[in-house]
Amino acid sequence: MFPFLSVSDVDNNQSDDMPIIAVMVALSSLLVIIFIIIILYMLRLVKCSRLHTAHLARDLVPLLARSPSTNRKYPPLPVDKLEEEMNRRMADDNKLFREEFNSLPVCPIQASCDAASKEENKEKNRYVNILPYDHSRVHLSSLEGVPDSDFVNASFINGYQEKNKFIAAQGPKEETVNDFWRMIWEQNTVTIVMVTNLKERKECKCAQYWPDQGCWTYGNIRVSVEDTMVLVDYTIRKFCIQQVGDVSGKKPQRLVTQFHFTSWPDFGVPFTPIGMLKFLKKVKNYNPQYAGAIVVHCSAGVGRTGTFIVIDAMLDMMNTERKVDVFGFVTRIRAQRCQMVQTDMQYVFIFQALLEHYLYGDTELEVTSLESHLAKLYSPSPGAGCSGLEAEFKKLTSIKIQNDKMRTGNLPANMKKNRVLQIIPYEFNRVIIPVKRGEENTDYVNASFIDGYRQKDSYMASQGPLQHTIEDFWRMIWEWRSCSIVMLTELEERGQEKCAQYWPSDGVVVFGDISIEIKREEESESYTVRDLLVTNNRENKARAVRQFHFHGWPEVGIPTDGKGMINIIAAVQKQQQQSGNHPITVHCSAGAGRTGTFCALSTVLERVKAEGILDVFQTVKSLRLQRPHMVQTLEQYEFCYKVVQEYIDAFSDYANFK
Repeated sequence: MFPFLSVSDVDNNQSDDMPIIAVMVALSSLLVIIFIIIILYMLRLVKCSRLHTAHLARDLVPLLARSPSTNRKYPPLPVDKLEEEMNRRMADDNKLFREEFNSLPVCPIQASCDAASKEENKEKNRYVNILPYDHSRVHLSSLEGVPDSDFVNASFINGYQEKNKFIAAQGPKEETVNDFWRMIWEQNTVTIVMVTNLKERKECKCAQYWPDQGCWTYGNIRVSVEDTMVLVDYTIRKFCIQQVGDVSGKKPQRLVTQFHFTSWPDFGVPFTPIGMLKFLKKVKNYNPQYAGAIVVHCSAGVGRTGTFIVIDAMLDMMNTERKVDVFGFVTRIRAQRCQMVQTDMQYVFIFQALLEHYLYGDTELEVTSLESHLAKLYSPSPGAGCSGLEAEFKKLTSIKIQNDKMRTGNLPANMKKNRVLQIIPYEFNRVIIPVKRGEENTDYVNASFIDGYRQKDSYMASQGPLQHTIEDFWRMIWEWRSCSIVMLTELEERGQEKCAQYWPSDGVVVFGDISIEIKREEESESYTVRDLLVTNNRENKARAVRQFHFHGWPEVGIPTDGKGMINIIAAVQKQQQQSGNHPITVHCSAGAGRTGTFCALSTVLERVKAEGILDVFQTVKSLRLQRPHMVQTLEQYEFCYKVVQEYIDAFSDYANFK
């Protein structure tokens, strides 16, 4: 039987238990609070650990290791093995290069892109899949009252041995141009490298973030154009920038130079790395020690941008260590920005640029050092068994002629149109003329577009017309609006026809739809000037064309001095300024030896007067890549040097050339 409890007993027991229950509740609450605090603390530790890891990753993105890793599949490559390795990897349509490129890690570290992914910043990104990592992104100063105004799609990138040497940025959008200039100002940048055109394939790749002339204000940065220099592969623009609304009232000004590489094709990579190496050297020589990071951008800020940065770093490594580590360096900078060096073609182009530099070096000269350089060229070349000049020319003659790239000129229907079967234009730059209605294979003429100092396709290097190709020659002149013809041969030399007479001795002569009338003929010391009126009878239009017929080239050898050549180049340049800069038609007999010499000298002398720099070797090398056998003999090559020296020695006598 259960004991009976009275109400008073229950109340007394409850009274006794209440303090115990209260204590237990308090203890439980305290334990819960402590548990929550521990959980929050642990979460904070994890977050801090992640942040620390991210910062560590930023701080520890290693500069290129000096010692090669023995267990790597693609270790650093000694420069003396570069050519051999390139040939091996380029075999079978670049098979090994593709494998190597595809082995690159997309992102070598775990990295977040939280800032770039914010809703407020999404419109600031040109491409949704090219976002800067948080640990390496460039931070702008925040604008008062504007959330997330510290964001710009740009990343710090290391050089070979210099931390954060570059800023890799996307090409500004219309709505981010102000941010771009804020970044330039805040990072104390004085050099901008642009590796895209504003539009490619009718698609906007980059907003124009500078005025064509005068000044414009972008946000709080005023930008004025001080100078523009347009060259064949790139344009240099000098800007004066100033912060407006400066409370100090001093408003300091800074000079910023933009190097805009304009020769990157819409598809693929440049045909030759020569232009890029010249461009890179210009950037390297310009950027001062005190300046902030060099801003490099294309459209996305990864492909061409990465290619430029890697070539720069590997040239530094080559000069310091006599080896290159392209795979290792691309891996490292991909830890700072995704997809740096975007295609296997860009990856191969890096190696081509490095090999070009290794094989041929830097052959640019200041005009003041030409005389001493010539003395070296005439001296025996160490280990070559010949003079320096001969060794230099041998390098040029070793350049492979790409016979497989002359398809149209080798068609049976066109073979009879070639004066010399070894000199046929390459497909990529042959001069195309309109097809004659109802006739096949009538778009061919043996002529090639040749780049000059300031612009592409400055010249049409042509063979001397055969009797049955005179009409094609004049159709070419008409189609490409050429107003200047330079003839460097006589009609007959040593009893052989070198060129058919394509102009009338007097009156009018007709070739197909085109009639040519001679208006004036004037003899000078070394050349004849003929003014011709060229009429297209089908179109019922006429144009004036001036022919410069040089008589100073002997049947054998080269001219005795350079005066005549300097004078005719000056006369042609003057004519071009008056008639518009359409292509200059240059021909000898085959369109290679004397023609190449004229094009080389015209280009070299124009650079001499503009920059005080010359590079005969690379100029001739570039010509030979555009048309076979340009500057055909050692004598002609030596003549180029002699004429330049003569021009420099008598500079004041040729003021009309300026």
